[in-house]
Amino acid sequence: MMDMTDATEMVGLPKTPSFRLDGRRAIVAGATSGIGLGCAVALAEAGAATTLVARSEDKLLDIVEQLTVAGYQADHLALDISDVESVQTALAQLPAFHVLVNSAGLARHSPALDTVADDFDAVMNLNVRGAYFLTTAVAKGMKAQNIAGSIVNISSQMAHVGGIDRAVYAASKHAVEGMTKSMAIEWGQDNIRVNTICPTFVRTPLTAATFENPERLAWIESKIKLPRVAEVEDLMGAVTFMASDAAAMITGTSLLVDGGWTAD
Repeated sequence: MMDMTDATEMVGLPKTPSFRLDGRRAIVAGATSGIGLGCAVALAEAGAATTLVARSEDKLLDIVEQLTVAGYQADHLALDISDVESVQTALAQLPAFHVLVNSAGLARHSPALDTVADDFDAVMNLNVRGAYFLTTAVAKGMKAQNIAGSIVNISSQMAHVGGIDRAVYAASKHAVEGMTKSMAIEWGQDNIRVNTICPTFVRTPLTAATFENPERLAWIESKIKLPRVAEVEDLMGAVTFMASDAAAMITGTSLLVDGGWTAD
């Protein structure tokens, strides 16, 4: 009778690709709060040497210290992502990264007819222009060093639907989806993957005002099919997956972490 060892060798069972990121360098923008912080922690936990990027150096230093004390590899870069020239200069001086997570974002909500140009420009400047040139700056380093990289833009379910008082924000995230698909096509032959993660409403400082509005909260709860809203932790596994070899054949697409919002 054949024992199980012989049977396994004959069948040639496939091996699950690793979700680990040991030996890789990751950079996370918008890393001091909310989804960005969760992403930075998740990548560090998976073994990546993680560079946290945000405007507030004091917050960055505090988080990096906590990660270091916990035994993870982390450093920081104080940058305003909307300052394209500073971003390009800073990244050109650093070794190339294997992973980029762009979670820097801004929302200024109002009825479309009440939108003012300053709010429109501020949202587009960070969510689209800043994201675009951060992505290209990181990709240049990947290409120069022949790195098989993973770029993940934190988008939104609002990149796939519309929403009350969210014409500007939805427009910015639809734009992120378009640039992500185009970059994935351009850089596929370089083995650089470009995707988005699209969360539903997540409890963060950015969404606090929305959750405090009973009418908006009722709207959110009516759209999410699962019996709760999202927490930051719901994005941490998703970003680790998209950054890792487990997602090696995924590019130019969106991972919807929306509790079923867009299933209708």
